Amino acid sequence: MRVVVDLNRCQGYAQCCFLAPESFKLVGEEALMYDPAPNDDQMIKIERAAAACPVQAIRFEHTSPHPAQPGGPTSQKQGGQNG
Repeated sequence: MRVVVDLNRCQGYAQCCFLAPESFKLVGEEALMYDPAPNDDQMIKIERAAAACPVQAIRFEHTSPHPAQPGGPTSQKQGGQNG
């Protein structure tokens, strides 16, 4: 799973920094640094941080280890010649 922070939405309340300091860090007064690919053992803290964000700037994206490529083995083509 990948962590994504909408830095345009983030207002620097730093609730995430308090709840998951290993993954989120406020640099200066408003610049948020974060780990987009944290270890699985950090995910509970990060989920709590996301829930506590006053502006809901933290979200999660599911990552696939092998994304389907157009024309790749998972694609099916219609038509063609038989035999």
